[in-house]
Amino acid sequence: MNQKRIHLNEDFTEKWVTLSQASSYLGVNGSTVRRWADIGKLRVFRTPGGHRRFSWGDILALVDNNENVDQIANEAVSRIRNELAQISGEPIWYRHLSNEKRSKLRPLGHRLAEIVNDYITGRGDRKSLDQEVDEIGMMYGLELRKLEVTLLQAIQAVVFFRRSLDETARHLVVRNKLQESEAELARKEIAELADRVLLSVASSYDR
Repeated sequence: MNQKRIHLNEDFTEKWVTLSQASSYLGVNGSTVRRWADIGKLRVFRTPGGHRRFSWGDILALVDNNENVDQIANEAVSRIRNELAQISGEPIWYRHLSNEKRSKLRPLGHRLAEIVNDYITGRGDRKSLDQEVDEIGMMYGLELRKLEVTLLQAIQAVVFFRRSLDETARHLVVRNKLQESEAELARKEIAELADRVLLSVASSYDR
């Protein structure tokens, strides 16, 4: 265990908050905050009554780190554009998309990158995130279907974007300094997320 513990005889010059305050500000449940403290992401000490207190400075630093997700998501979009530009002839599914349609779908990809970060850091309610992933996949599928993109071509599109999603997850694992066991769990969860997108896209063709 790599928990950063503070001794009570140290001079406290910064603010310390309760578990409830920390989880509320970070938007995660209490067990996630405790886990972050256990692996050293948050400094913590126990009061004489046995209650944990968490470093406010460390909490703010975590929030700043999560705000960098926008940058990673934008990098993912740029990476996709570069990969498409290097392909000899645009994929059929991409050729069907007008600039207007591409602009409409782009925020969905950006949101998926944010959800990847939420999966990795434990932010948000997992059930709600899974539901949102399903909805994003369904929206992708319905838009492609309207453009008369075949199911096979739609699946090819998801497979193409999945590579970028995996790369985004890899960057976030490094940025969040996950231990190997956590990184392995994160990779498994992101694979499940990508599967949900694929299944939702496919199910949209059954409607």
